Amino acid sequence: MDDFIDRFGAERVWAATVATLAAAVVLGAVLFPQRVYVEFIWQYFWGPVVADAHSWTCVAWAGGEEIPCSEAGSGAGPTAEPGYTFVSYAGYIPTLVLLLVGIIFLIRRLEIERYRAGFFALFPFMLFGGALRVVEDVNATAFETTGEMAIQLPWSGFIISPLIYFTVFFIALFAVVFSIWLDRNDYVSGYEYPLAGIGTAALTITIAYLAYVAATEPYADFHPLIPLVILVGATLTTAITWVALERFAPELNRGTESMGIVVIWAHAVDGVANVIGLDWATNLGLPANLVPKHPINRAIANTTADVLPANIVAVTGSAWPFLLVKVAAAVFVIWIFDETVFEDSPRYAILLMITVVAVGLGPGTRDMLRATFGV
Repeated sequence: MDDFIDRFGAERVWAATVATLAAAVVLGAVLFPQRVYVEFIWQYFWGPVVADAHSWTCVAWAGGEEIPCSEAGSGAGPTAEPGYTFVSYAGYIPTLVLLLVGIIFLIRRLEIERYRAGFFALFPFMLFGGALRVVEDVNATAFETTGEMAIQLPWSGFIISPLIYFTVFFIALFAVVFSIWLDRNDYVSGYEYPLAGIGTAALTITIAYLAYVAATEPYADFHPLIPLVILVGATLTTAITWVALERFAPELNRGTESMGIVVIWAHAVDGVANVIGLDWATNLGLPANLVPKHPINRAIANTTADVLPANIVAVTGSAWPFLLVKVAAAVFVIWIFDETVFEDSPRYAILLMITVVAVGLGPGTRDMLRATFGV
C-alpha cells in the first residue's frame, strides 16, 4: 500500500478514492433506486433533513411525495425522523475523515504557517455555524405557522445538520484562501485578521437577521435570559475546570495551552445549553422545553430519568449528566493533545482541534439561539 501511495502520490490517491466512492454511490442510486436511494440514502440521510425542514416528527417516502407519517397509509415506504441515527453517523464519520485528509493536503499546498493564530481566527466561524442553523429553525417554524418557507428545499437542506457543516466549511475555506491571498500580497500584516473579520461579519449578519425576525414575526420571540444564563454557566464551568487542571494536573495543558480554554468553553456551551434547553427553558420564559435531537444527549437524558427517582429528577432535571460528559470529553482531548503531538504534526493537531471545537460549539450555539429566539 505504501508503494502504491509513493508511486501515484497521496493527493492523487485521496482524489481517486473520493471520486470512486462518489461514483459508486451515484451509480448505485441510478441502477438500484429503490434499494440504494430510497431505502438507504433517503431514509437515513435526506429524509431526516426533509422532516427537520418541515418540523415534522416523521416523514414518509410515499412514492416520492414526502408527506408526514400521520397522513401516510400502509405501504407508504420507508420513513425518517429528524436528527441523527447510528446508521447516519456511520456514513458521516468516514466522510468527515476524508474531508479532514483533504484539508491537510490543502494546508500543505497553501503553505499555511502560524497555525495557532488560524485556530483563534476561525473561532467566529464556529459560532456562525450554529447561528446559521437557527436560520433554518426559523424557516421551519415559519412553515409550521404559515405554511410557507422563506427558503425552499433543497436549498434549505444545506443549512440543516449535518449538511450545514459542509456549507460552513466551504464558506470558511473561501475566507481562508482569500485571507492568505491578502497576506501574500501585503494587503494585511497577517492572514488571521481578515479571516477573523469575515467570520465575525458573517456571524453578525446572521444574528441580525434572527433579531429582525424576532422583532417582526409572530412565530419568533426574544428571551434574553437564555443566552445570559448559558454563557455565564459555560464560562463558570470553564473557569472551574481550567483552574482545577492548572492546580492538580498542569501537565495536561502544556500542549494545547490557551487553546484548551476554547475547547472546554465550546463543549461547556453545548452542555449548559442542553441542560437549560431540555430542563429549564420554561423557567426562563419559553412555553415549552426543547426536545433533544441527537441520540447521545437523548440517551443520557432518558437514562438519567430512568435511573434516578422521579422526585430527584423533578428537582435536578435529567440532562445535567450531559454537561459532565461534555466537560470530561474536553479534558480528555486536552490530555491527548500533548506537546509531542503539536511538535510532530502541528497541521494535523490544529486541524483536529478546530474540528473538536466546531462539533461542540456549533450544536451548542444552535441550541442556545433556538431557545433565545423561541424557535
